[in-house]
Amino acid sequence: MMTSKERVIAQIEHEETDFIPYTLSFEGDVAERLDEYYGGSGWRDKLDLDIRHVPAVEFGVDTEAERLSTDMFGTVWRVDLRPFHLEVPALKEPSFEGYEFPPTEAFFSEGWRERALEVAAEYKDYFLVVGFGFGLFERTWCMRGFMNALTDVVANPGFYRELVARIADSQMKIIEELLTLPVDGIMFSDDWGDQRGVILGPDRWRELLKPHLARMYDLVHGAGKYTLSHCCGNPSDVVPDAIEIGLDVLESVQPEAMSPYGLKKAYGEHLTFWGGLGSQSVIPFGTPEEIHREVNRLCAEMGGGGGYILAPAKALQPETPTENAAAVVEAFLAQAGVAV
Repeated sequence: MMTSKERVIAQIEHEETDFIPYTLSFEGDVAERLDEYYGGSGWRDKLDLDIRHVPAVEFGVDTEAERLSTDMFGTVWRVDLRPFHLEVPALKEPSFEGYEFPPTEAFFSEGWRERALEVAAEYKDYFLVVGFGFGLFERTWCMRGFMNALTDVVANPGFYRELVARIADSQMKIIEELLTLPVDGIMFSDDWGDQRGVILGPDRWRELLKPHLARMYDLVHGAGKYTLSHCCGNPSDVVPDAIEIGLDVLESVQPEAMSPYGLKKAYGEHLTFWGGLGSQSVIPFGTPEEIHREVNRLCAEMGGGGGYILAPAKALQPETPTENAAAVVEAFLAQAGVAV
């Protein structure tokens, strides 16, 4: 029997495993409804998630605040609605005049290392990742506002290029701190795409983001760790570029935006895919039988030859019918040889 760490590493190295490693999470009241459905919480103990997140970096947005929260960059967020959203950007104008980036220590609260090491020790047999929140592209619009940032790309290209560079320099310092932890990979998170394609367009992505991502990935690989990146939407136009600069694992893999099976066929020898079960399609709108069939297909086709980690594209959302949530749990456990 492989450990979770061995199982995930084998898949990243494109080797088949005893079963497909998986992750599964829930939002809203889904887990509580499953407790009622199963007559208790015992089902939770049977879920043995192969990838574990080590807490380290302060996200910067207090989602428990009454209404508004200001992050360390100075952006004001509205947090009493779902999803929380940006209210006032840190940089209201395309200028750095009078503005200073937060120091690296602002991202780490007192005692962060001790807490991280404690979690890492508890889950030492699991594949451990640590992340730092918003990535390059997302942080630009978090600081400028979404429309302003996209306008800057065209109307203020020199400013936008410098903004990306300054963010990248800040994130490099954060990553250097994270690489001192006993983890297996660094979890990047940047929604490059909407469901039509790359938001910046592939050419501007290559010009503005790719060089900085390359040096980040090099830093991680230089420490002997893997690079994993969450990305919603459809980044397929730049997947070859991400492979070229050293991305090991692409997470989310939204089937409503692109075909997981097409990605596997085109790039499966060079990239591991994590996700692929439709959070906007089969999970909320399919039947339990359709969910079981799709999980089986993902494991068989995406897992063929290694290079796959099973997961929904997103956490199970509040609109997921209870029976469908149960079908996801049972299908994931069944492929791991566990009964509810």
